[in-house]
Amino acid sequence: MLYATLKLIHLLALIVWIGGMVFAHFFLRPAAQTLPPALRVPLMLGVLQRFFAAIGAAVVLVLGTGLWMIGRVAKEAVQSGGQFSMPLSWTVMATLGLVMMAIFGHIRFALFKRLQRAAAASDWAAGGQALASIRTWVVVNLWIGVAIVAVVRLA
Repeated sequence: MLYATLKLIHLLALIVWIGGMVFAHFFLRPAAQTLPPALRVPLMLGVLQRFFAAIGAAVVLVLGTGLWMIGRVAKEAVQSGGQFSMPLSWTVMATLGLVMMAIFGHIRFALFKRLQRAAAASDWAAGGQALASIRTWVVVNLWIGVAIVAVVRLA
């Protein structure tokens, strides 16, 4: 029961993360593009601030539950006298998941700081550049997330 609950938490956190990237990239961004920079940059700053807080929590949940589930399966294998060999799909998922977390860290702690500074200075051009950089890395993370889902579901 605990394993199933942790797996559910793991999946729900990933749905928030990947679904949020889909929403932001394909729906929010195009609508916000119609606004002048003086409105668009503060809007995106506020949205991203809230989204990144949720993703920060999602990262902690995904990492914690993922490590626990792998550890639990490894422990059960060893306790039953067997040997644990992590499936290739789990290895790909864990590796790419860590890459996604590193990219999120770059977005949150480097690129988002640029956006915050630009918005505070009312430098809409710099804000637009920061948003473009964030968008590029969000798209990379989105593709990695979709690849992880494909690998796990097709394995």
